[in-house]
Amino acid sequence: AEALVGQVVLPGDLLLLPAHYDEDAEGERLRLSAGAAPQGRLLCGPGLRRSGAGLLVTKCGLLRHRPAGGGAYWVDSKQKRYVPVKGDHVIGIVTAKAGDVFRLDVGGSEPASLSYLAFEGATKRNRPNVQVGDLVYGQFVVANKDMEPEMVCIDSSGKSSGMGIIGQDGFLFKVSLGLIRKLLAPKCEIIQELSQLYPFELVLGMNGRIWVKAKTVQQTLIIVNILEACEYMTAEQRKQALAKLSGN
Repeated sequence: AEALVGQVVLPGDLLLLPAHYDEDAEGERLRLSAGAAPQGRLLCGPGLRRSGAGLLVTKCGLLRHRPAGGGAYWVDSKQKRYVPVKGDHVIGIVTAKAGDVFRLDVGGSEPASLSYLAFEGATKRNRPNVQVGDLVYGQFVVANKDMEPEMVCIDSSGKSSGMGIIGQDGFLFKVSLGLIRKLLAPKCEIIQELSQLYPFELVLGMNGRIWVKAKTVQQTLIIVNILEACEYMTAEQRKQALAKLSGN
């Protein structure tokens, strides 16, 4: 698996785990040894499924690896429909209110549920003012194929940590899931360059939705157009476009 990191993998490929292994007599198969236990826990991310002593690829894309902790492997693929993943921060649109639960459109195959108590400081008497059509930035605490996805707007300590209802102003648009992952990367050059152009507020959802608000409508639309086009622009083309706008 380590030798294929950064390369294209196809569904059906079997990746052999590199840590604590031994070869069989023919040298064709690698097994996890029962000796020293690996430190941490190896995580199997999207696009992969455990299969015996290895990982079976279920999606076509680039194999990625994060060595921190016990390590994590996943497949970076380009897909149109978002699949909810536990821990993802997403932007949802409130579509209905059913009793004490809100239904949100998160771009998946089914709506997500959000309890009115899943907000900072919310109680039975002090309910949040959530209306149909509002934008909510939250995090998945339940997300699997057998259960309805469930969102919250608080972290483990009960604080909002930036989550909650997004302001009425601003502009919401959708981009590819690959561009979202690029924008959420640490020290993203695109965000750093845009911050030097105009002051603005930005909310990024792992479900491919972006909310942006600048001082004026014109500045907001300029930032939206740049973010939509930067996926297909080289770094030099992006810098030229930003230099032309800053010159004006």
